[in-house]
Amino acid sequence: MIRVLIAEDHLLVRAGIRALLEKAGDINVLDEASNGQEAVEMTRNLKPDVLIMDIMMPRMNGIQAAENIRKMKLPTNILLLSMYSDEGLVHQALQCGVKGYVLKSSVSEELIRAVHAVSNGQTYLSSPISEIVESVIHPYPAGKDGDPLSNLSPREKQILQLIAEEHTSGEIAKMLVISEKTVEKHRARLMEKLNVRNLAGLVRLAVKYRLVDRDT
Repeated sequence: MIRVLIAEDHLLVRAGIRALLEKAGDINVLDEASNGQEAVEMTRNLKPDVLIMDIMMPRMNGIQAAENIRKMKLPTNILLLSMYSDEGLVHQALQCGVKGYVLKSSVSEELIRAVHAVSNGQTYLSSPISEIVESVIHPYPAGKDGDPLSNLSPREKQILQLIAEEHTSGEIAKMLVISEKTVEKHRARLMEKLNVRNLAGLVRLAVKYRLVDRDT
């Protein structure tokens, strides 16, 4: 039996994924997470064989969560779901050790095939993703002009995402268990690194480079 954890912020989508997986007969859905932070905590506690995770989630996106899980050296293999097939996102995902990348537009029986492959340590990519794998195998260097966020640390990316989600400095401080003063320092550093003058500029970059969803 393949033990699976689902991380997706939309309740109806989670329910649909769960129903699809449970029809397979050999997949056991352990639990569901509604944001990236919960996904990391539940993965640490449950140690599922496969974590199926949406790439765009509140508090911590799928790529950031994958980075955190990799640092914990858990046996869980990660399968990302995404609406986007951007080379940059695929590159980031595979660099984080993600084993699967499936487009939401093709989620059906393909998801079950992906879960089986990923649970065995194999890499599974949706067909449109496979077409850009060469550029992922030969990744562009960090700090490429086209992606200013690649120069940010994981913590800076997380704070930028929370800022773009319209959380206050006080709320961010409570979420990350740091002082409000530290959050303000990070925000000032972000503005300096990204060469923007205000919070609106930070939010525009977060949306442009898909650190958060356009609808956030």
